[in-house]
Amino acid sequence: MIKELTIIKEDNKITDQELYRLVLYNDDVNTFDWVIQCLVEVCHHTPEQAEQCAWIVHTKGKYAVLGGTREFLEPRCEALGERGLTVAIE
Repeated sequence: MIKELTIIKEDNKITDQELYRLVLYNDDVNTFDWVIQCLVEVCHHTPEQAEQCAWIVHTKGKYAVLGGTREFLEPRCEALGERGLTVAIE
């Protein structure tokens, strides 16, 4: 989890906003093509960005493929999980 200070312009109020990462884990089940397709469809990565993420996951075992608030990441985490990928919000 990352804490970020955000300035809301309407009233110049500063708030703490908790940011999280959507972490994709390596597995021996899903193909590179499938992982790339899922990242493009769900996370709106470019094909090149999705391919880079897939390679990092393959070599490192896991990778944070997306960041944001919990509310932003939860539906994407669920969608990737429904497609058979191993993901978590951290």
